[in-house]
Amino acid sequence: MKTTIFTGSGVAIVTPMNPDGSVNYDSFARLIDFQLENQTDAIIACGTTGESATLSHEEHVQVIRFVAERVAGRVPVIAGTGSNDTAYSLELSQEAKNVGADALLLLTPYYNKTSQAGLISHFTYVADRVDLPVMLYNVPSRTAIEINPATYLELSKHPRIVAIKEAGGKFSAIAQTMHLCGDTLDLYSGNDDQIVPLMSLGAKGVVSVLANVMPAVTHQICAEYLAGNVRESLALQLRYLPLANALFCDVSPMPVKDALNQMGFGVGSCRLPLVSLSQTNSSLLRAEMKNAGLI
Repeated sequence: MKTTIFTGSGVAIVTPMNPDGSVNYDSFARLIDFQLENQTDAIIACGTTGESATLSHEEHVQVIRFVAERVAGRVPVIAGTGSNDTAYSLELSQEAKNVGADALLLLTPYYNKTSQAGLISHFTYVADRVDLPVMLYNVPSRTAIEINPATYLELSKHPRIVAIKEAGGKFSAIAQTMHLCGDTLDLYSGNDDQIVPLMSLGAKGVVSVLANVMPAVTHQICAEYLAGNVRESLALQLRYLPLANALFCDVSPMPVKDALNQMGFGVGSCRLPLVSLSQTNSSLLRAEMKNAGLI
């Protein structure tokens, strides 16, 4: 059995911005502290929610460094270092290790896509050269390519490829992956509306957007399930489902940044090409936040 990176709720944390578009490290520190005070089990920096696509190389490395230093070993820090350029993904992954990341999150190559054989070569190339555990990230809605169960099986043979974040939503394929791979790959839900369903297939937890605003609740959904309290876990999943859905009323992380701003965290706007929420969607989100007791 391979080493498990974390169990429970890992927050896919936003990257706060100043009005001039630079990273707001004061707000970032406050947000990290909020997560640690409210039972988040891991912090994922520079993922999709962290706007990794519009961070410069220097910003990307500095954000990972900042998170690792602020967390100071209290929970695992997982660095998003995926790219459609294998050589650059390796470079970024090596730098992430050097500045204190505990594990890597590698998404499938976007735009140029590649074949299943190419996916195996791409992920293996990075995992061979960086001595950190690797979580693969399957998110076909973003990348236009998905990892097939047979490909997961081949990748699971690598000693450093230990986990998968599944945001594909294809339960039959996920079940087949778990059947093939067993305990050689830990499964995490990549969708907040599917935490309990994926835990029923053996998931260890979730990489969560919802946890940005409700870290304790997201932790509890996972903790109740893992403790055998399935009904309680399901009740929480369904109770907060409207809020989880509202956080995807537009392109993420636009809604979750709006929500955090409404909560007073001052995380600013997204970088272009992402924009602020429409008034209609912001009002919808606010209503669900009130229903959830956030504001």
